[in-house]
Amino acid sequence: MEVKVNDDCSACGICEDICPEVFELGDEKAEVKVNPVPEEHAEKVREAAEECPTEAIEISE
Repeated sequence: MEVKVNDDCSACGICEDICPEVFELGDEKAEVKVNPVPEEHAEKVREAAEECPTEAIEISE
């Protein structure tokens, strides 16, 4: 699984709260810390994408 955060991100921090192993807040938006995503974090990354209010998290499997 690959994940990226697009420019629609509002830096709300929900993704980092859900999966801090993969996401961290940067200066203007969330950043992905690891790609590809380790299998043990895949479920939390999907949850973060579902909870993202701006739908800025893009997943490719």
